[in-house]
Amino acid sequence: MEAARLEDLLGVAARRGIDFRLRTSDALQRPLQTYGACVADFDEPLPETPQDALELVEELADKGERGLQMATGSRFFGWVIGGSHPIGVAADWLTGAWGQNTGNHQAAPAAAAAETVAARWLLELLDLPRHASVGFVTGATVANFVCLAAARGAVLRRAGWDVEANGLFGAPPINILIGDDAHTTVFSALQFLGLGHDRVVRLATDDQGAIVSPALIAELAKASGPTIVILQAGQINTGAFDPFPDIIPTARRTGAWIHIDGAFGLWARASAQTRALASGAEGADSWATDGHKWLQTPYDSGYAIVSDPDAHRRAMITAASYLPEAEAGERNPSDYVPELSRRARGFAAWALIKGLGRRGIAGMVERHCLVARRMAERLARETAVAILNPVVLNQVVVRFGGADPGELADSITARTIERIQEDGVCFAGGARWRGRQVMRLSVIGTDTDEAEGLRSAEAIIAAYRSVTNAR
Repeated sequence: MEAARLEDLLGVAARRGIDFRLRTSDALQRPLQTYGACVADFDEPLPETPQDALELVEELADKGERGLQMATGSRFFGWVIGGSHPIGVAADWLTGAWGQNTGNHQAAPAAAAAETVAARWLLELLDLPRHASVGFVTGATVANFVCLAAARGAVLRRAGWDVEANGLFGAPPINILIGDDAHTTVFSALQFLGLGHDRVVRLATDDQGAIVSPALIAELAKASGPTIVILQAGQINTGAFDPFPDIIPTARRTGAWIHIDGAFGLWARASAQTRALASGAEGADSWATDGHKWLQTPYDSGYAIVSDPDAHRRAMITAASYLPEAEAGERNPSDYVPELSRRARGFAAWALIKGLGRRGIAGMVERHCLVARRMAERLARETAVAILNPVVLNQVVVRFGGADPGELADSITARTIERIQEDGVCFAGGARWRGRQVMRLSVIGTDTDEAEGLRSAEAIIAAYRSVTNAR
């Protein structure tokens, strides 16, 4: 493509992206079109001839924007979705323009170097063992998969079985101990690894979803052979943490591999105000967390962190005669992730950690936790609105129509959520928690501050009053 045409094309994309970001906070905080309408927009017969590139990008922007969530705005609380900080977006645009395949340190030296440094910074920020290895993956789902692959290999190797070479046929069985309220993606990772999502031992949890220590200790006493214990930092509804100081030393003495799913909760360790919630987590063997949540990198970005780099590498490495091996002082990014060919995820991570700094990241975590508490306090003052969790982090569980488990409150809660989404002042979603319909608020947007949180709380109350008055 000729230079002028290339500049025009990328300029159109940049302009449309910037325009969208500038409008986000003032727009309705929900998609303007449903999935079905979006399919109708995009659907057409397979094109036979090329289309003008500038017209195509404009068309994509027009059609795409009508079906987008305002996840980059300041009043989006629907899921634990970071706001894609502008620094990360800019780095990601460069990443796309550079078009690097981050398979090894020779194919893309700068991309490999950015990952090397960003990995070291991550370990410092989260105060995890500095010798640990880090794989830059798509998100916590794959991070859990990678970490549990390393765990599977390590515990079977101790039992005399090489799973990487021989697979699971004939291998000693592995005990999997996991909390009953673990995130669904961890069960998916176990399924992908051939360990099964139903053959696990599900441990009793308390009313906030944290593992009850005696339940785990009792199961550890009964377990024999290779064992993996899966813990959680930040339950997806309540934000609760498993009691690491009680559990991890006991599990360590049995020889079990200890993994922590910390998709967003592990970032509590980045702030002095919240660090105690994840105290003792450094004693685990592996940790999964997201960059596109509290670090605010664009999607897709996650980190698989393993205290035993050899186990990590054995589980993931791809070898071929045409692929360069990493010598001393070198790091091949693909040695720590499932993909050989992938985008250069380290650039955005490096840019955001450098751009925000330790204090900026800690301050963001603290601000979001404060906003969550303030929103909960305001909502709790409304008659028959119940907050079902101590707001220890950034998650708020709300029940409308009272805390009782009856169908009437279920109905009022569901209709309130619908009204909130229709009004579009903010966006919140529903969930089932302990058999009850609830609304879940996840405070994690780049620009979400106390003022926007309270504005949203008032909009939520207005929606609730509208529903109850209509009755």
